[in-house]
Amino acid sequence: MNPSAQNEQYLLAGDIGGTKTSLAVYSTAGNAKEPLHTGTLPSNDYTNLETLAEAYLQQAGYDVSAACFGIAGPVVDGRVEVTNLPWIVVVHDLRSALGLDHLWLLNDLESIAYSIPILDRDDLHTLIDRKADDDGAIAVIAPGTGLGEGYLTYVDGAYRAFPSEGGHTDFGPVNNLQVELLTYLMETFEHVSYEHVCSGIGIPNIYNFLRDCSHAEEPEWLAQELAQAEDRTPIIVNTALHPDRSCEICKKTLDLFVSILGAEAGNLALKVLATSGVYLGGGIPPRIISALESDTFKQAFNNKGRFRDLTSKIPVHIILNPKVALIGAARYGLSQQRK
Repeated sequence: MNPSAQNEQYLLAGDIGGTKTSLAVYSTAGNAKEPLHTGTLPSNDYTNLETLAEAYLQQAGYDVSAACFGIAGPVVDGRVEVTNLPWIVVVHDLRSALGLDHLWLLNDLESIAYSIPILDRDDLHTLIDRKADDDGAIAVIAPGTGLGEGYLTYVDGAYRAFPSEGGHTDFGPVNNLQVELLTYLMETFEHVSYEHVCSGIGIPNIYNFLRDCSHAEEPEWLAQELAQAEDRTPIIVNTALHPDRSCEICKKTLDLFVSILGAEAGNLALKVLATSGVYLGGGIPPRIISALESDTFKQAFNNKGRFRDLTSKIPVHIILNPKVALIGAARYGLSQQRK
């Protein structure tokens, strides 16, 4: 135990990812943006969350009495099968294994959502500047490797976050080009979801469609680069944004991605009546700010027929802080621990 604070209680918070896991220790006397100790461990090096958490706590040197983890995957009855990891996490089993008094599991989008009420101006980039309602709902859509969605509602003087699996709903094309895209992907996938076209795994799908259906030519130099890459998405995106490289197929790929993201962000705004704003999370939006600032995103977001007047009044922000899922897990865990 850390010798400087014998009488304090400590919380372990974590953002569990398929590649890496971010962890931090907090004092119940502190706040979710001021950890006492932080660390990042490679998830695949561990057989389960128990051994990973134990390894981190040994490094950190703190005895924690509670923990809260944000995890990709639906949490049902205190159990979650972790997306992109061969882990099954069960609240009762993990709490016992770590010797904790309390343990909470959140969906990763739920974690991100819980961070939003305490984010600062520097944590955000405002994409569409509108006046937010003081107590309206908030929508969160996060294209990273996959597509996550969540929301917050204002209840009894505070915001409460809710997860969803909205990224796996049916992709709904809004123009002829997107209808072609859907038709193309239906030859490969039994079910075409928004995640198939609006995420890191979706960007190569859009690229393949434009190439294979003769909407743009693939340069030979790019074909060679992509053939050697483990992950084609960064190459496609970086080439599209490169100031000195003109590549039509990459630019069209990113433009179509941005249009679909704008449409689905607008869909989510309508579904939860997000009059207090839409927040774009995940790893992709901060990397493509210039593309999102084009008219493509705004037009797709607002193109909602007779409800255009409603969506045009909703502010949209990009979350820049890469630690929001960890902050949200800590905020929730601290609030529960203080009850």
